[in-house]
Amino acid sequence: MKVSDFDYELPPGRIALEPARPRDSARLLVHSIANDSTRHLLVRDLPSVLAPGDLLVVNDTRVRAARLLGSRASGGQVEVLLLEREAAGTWRALARPASRLRPGEEIALEGGALTARLLARGPAGEWRLELCGAAGGPAGEAEIERHGRMPLPPYLGRPRGEDPRRELDRESYQTVFAREHGAVAAPTAGLHFTPELVARLESRGVSFARVTLHVGEGTFRPVTVDDTDEHRMHAERYELGEDAARAVNACRARGGRVVGVGTTSVRVLETCAGDSGSARAQRGETSLFLVPGARLGAVDALLTNFHLPRSTLLMLVAAFAGRERVLRLYAEAIERGYRFYSYGDAMLLLP
Repeated sequence: MKVSDFDYELPPGRIALEPARPRDSARLLVHSIANDSTRHLLVRDLPSVLAPGDLLVVNDTRVRAARLLGSRASGGQVEVLLLEREAAGTWRALARPASRLRPGEEIALEGGALTARLLARGPAGEWRLELCGAAGGPAGEAEIERHGRMPLPPYLGRPRGEDPRRELDRESYQTVFAREHGAVAAPTAGLHFTPELVARLESRGVSFARVTLHVGEGTFRPVTVDDTDEHRMHAERYELGEDAARAVNACRARGGRVVGVGTTSVRVLETCAGDSGSARAQRGETSLFLVPGARLGAVDALLTNFHLPRSTLLMLVAAFAGRERVLRLYAEAIERGYRFYSYGDAMLLLP
């Protein structure tokens, strides 16, 4: 398929720059595929939409405060985005301005609280670097969390300098399920949940299962080819544990619906699904890329945000519900004033 088939026009005012407060007050477009019918509710109405026996599968990855600002010895500004720890103190990272940086160069980050030494540049433009703390040894997670910034999408328009929203974003850009460090972007569908909403859903007889997919740099990279067949996804680490696999299979056995909370949860479930749609516990890396025409058998329903044009996330949603239907629902959401992207509203696609 052509990547241009997943394009649409979004008025700039529809981009959510801050989350709904409280989180579950975000709007929710509920669409039944079988009936081709749509309702307009709030996320807090989920207990009235889901049924006892349904299962919500959430991604429990935790976003690392991976964005680090600093300067070169020459005084030039530098931005580093930590992607993945390779060993104690050694990381894969993106750094800019990439064309000016050189192996062996040391960069003072966050006012000198951290220091990065560039080791080598990778084939895709990423860097291998050593990250040291104030004492000179390898920087630990606690130091990175204390001094780093949340790796927010550029369209949120946060300034490089101090911003009163910086600390709010530390909380807002993390789901209530987050516990496993490793993501450089939030699984945004999970941002709508509150402890109170989780409790109400459980009281309704809706259960939860946790999987892990550490969202990687692919979420920052645009699709640059013209044909979806030519696009290659970046591999991302995932895990579907024994408890989650049992919960998914038990839901199917009792006739409940498996609801993927976000595209990341769907990718884990589809990666681990057997021919019958049953879940198999496993871990590894997945580069699964789902577009219309792909066979999806692991999820019955999908809760998701409204995604960027031409993005692999939008393509996955279209693989689940059909391209023309999804673009029609996006147009309706735009007309009705829904808020888009990471901090925006949500859509629930039901069978």
